[in-house]
Amino acid sequence: MAIKGSLKEASLADVCQLLAMGQKTGCLSITDRSRFGQIYFERGRITFARIVNRRDRLGDLLIRDGRLTDVQLREVLDAQAKEPDRRLGELMVAGGYITQAELAAIIRIQIEEAIYHLFTWSRGSFYFEVDERPESADILVSINPESLLLEAACRIDEWSLIEKKIPTLDLLFEVEADRLRESGVELTPEQEQLLPLLDGAHTVQEVVDLLGFGEFEVGKALFGLIQAGFAHRTGRRSETEAAPTRESEAAERRNLGIAFFRAAMLDDAAREFGRVLEIHEADLTARHHLALIALLAERHKEGLKELKKLTDDLGPRYGAFVNMAHALRRLGRGEDALLVLDEAEKLRPGTPEVPLMRAMALLDLGRAELARTALQEHRSRLPSTTDPSPRFFYYATLAAGLGGRLDEAESTIAEGVDCHPTAPLLLLAAGAVAERKGNLDAAERYYRLAAEEAPTLAHVHKNLGDVAYRRGRHDEAVDCYRRALELDPALGDEAYFKLGNLLFRRMDRDEALRCWERALELNPDNAVVRANLDLMTHAV
Repeated sequence: MAIKGSLKEASLADVCQLLAMGQKTGCLSITDRSRFGQIYFERGRITFARIVNRRDRLGDLLIRDGRLTDVQLREVLDAQAKEPDRRLGELMVAGGYITQAELAAIIRIQIEEAIYHLFTWSRGSFYFEVDERPESADILVSINPESLLLEAACRIDEWSLIEKKIPTLDLLFEVEADRLRESGVELTPEQEQLLPLLDGAHTVQEVVDLLGFGEFEVGKALFGLIQAGFAHRTGRRSETEAAPTRESEAAERRNLGIAFFRAAMLDDAAREFGRVLEIHEADLTARHHLALIALLAERHKEGLKELKKLTDDLGPRYGAFVNMAHALRRLGRGEDALLVLDEAEKLRPGTPEVPLMRAMALLDLGRAELARTALQEHRSRLPSTTDPSPRFFYYATLAAGLGGRLDEAESTIAEGVDCHPTAPLLLLAAGAVAERKGNLDAAERYYRLAAEEAPTLAHVHKNLGDVAYRRGRHDEAVDCYRRALELDPALGDEAYFKLGNLLFRRMDRDEALRCWERALELNPDNAVVRANLDLMTHAV
C-alpha cells in the first residue's frame, strides 16, 4: 500500500521515523517544485538515497581526501564515456584506483549528505511505495534513520539561519583578505580552503563544485565569515550567464521525467517530458515515456497511436511491440495483440515476457488451453533461480479455473501466495478459488488479508460482501458493497444487484430501485434485475 502526503503536514524527518518504527521496506520519493529525491528502506533501515540532477560528488570527495588525482579522475571519466552503462565507482574499482571498501565508505557519505539535503525541503510532497528497491547496480548501505535525525535536525536549524544570508547558491561573495590577515582570527579548515574562491567571480554553487564539499559545509563556513564581517556579497550571477543551455535543460528535464515516471508520479512526469519536447521535438525518450503514460492512464488509443509513430520513425522495436500488445488487449483486440507479440518474439527470441503476454491475450479470447501452454513456455524461459511473478500465478490460476481444473488452480495459487504472500491480486485469487470450492472460512481469510494490503481495491470489499451475503450477515454485506461501489462506481452489475436485494429486504425500496436500475445500465442483458424492476413497477 502506498503512503503519500504533503511536506507541509508532515516533515520528512517524521515520515522517516514512522517508516523506521514500522520496519517498512520500499522507496520514499520526495518532490519539492522541480526537485526530486528518493530514500530506500529495507526493514526500516536506509539502504540508498539519491537526488535527481545533483552532481555526482564521488570524484570530488576522493580528490578532496587525497585518494585520487585530477588526472586519474579524468582517465576514469574518459573510460566512462566509452562505457556509459558502467558506474563511475565500478570503473574506479576495476581500474585499481580505489578498493571496494573505500568506494562503499564514500557512497555512504554521499547517501548521508543526500538525506541531509532532502531534510531541508519543506514544500512539496512525499510518496512511499512498498517493496520498491534500488537498481541492482547500486551499492547499498544499512543506516539506522534515528542516527541521522539528530544531525539532520541540527542542520535544518542552522540552515534556516544560513539561508538568511545566502538565500540562493548563485550569489557572489568576496573576502577582505587584508583585514582578515590583520585580525589574526583562527579559521576552520573549510574556511581556509574557501578563501581563494571568494573572489567575487565564483558563485556559491561553483565553490561547492570546486571544493567537493556539500552545500551545508560551504554555507556554514561562508556564513561564519559573513557574520564576522570578513566576507560580503558582491552580486548575483546574471540570469543570462546562469541560464542553462538548451541541451543541459533538456537533460535535466529528461532525468526528472524518468524519476517521476519510476515513482508513478505520472502528471509530474508528463509535464517534464512535455518540456523536453518543447526543446527537442523528436526526443525519443520523452516520446516513448509519454506513450507509456497514456497507457497507464487508460488512454489506450492515444498510447497505441504514439507507439505506432515511434516504430514508423525508428523501425521495429521490441519494447514498443510489447506495449502495443498491452494497448491492443485493453482495446479488446486480442487477435491483433497476438500478431504484434509474434513480431516482438522475432526481434528478441526466448524472452519470458512474450509468452506471458500471449497467455493473457489468449485468456481474453477464451482459449484457456492455449494460454496454459504459453504460461508453461514462460516459466521454462525464466532463470532457474527466479520465482515467477504474481502475474504468472494469477493468470495460471485463471487458465486452470477456466479449463475446469479446480485442483490445479488451487495448487497453483497456493504456490503463488507462498512466493508472494502480500500480493493483493494473488490473495484475491486464492479467496476466489477457496470460495469456488465451498471453503468460505479460507475465502474470507484471504480476502481480509487482501484488504489489509490494498484497502482501496474495490474488488476486495465486493468479495468480502459476497461472503457475508452467503453467510447471512446482511448488514455487513451492505457495508462491504457500499464501500466497493464508493471506490469503483462502475464495478459491475452484480454488486448493485445484490446490494439492491439487501436494501429491498430492509424495506428501503427507493434505494433498492436505484441500485437495480444502475445494475441494468451496466448490463442491459441481466434478466433477473429486469424481472425485479418489473415486479417493483407492478407492485407500485
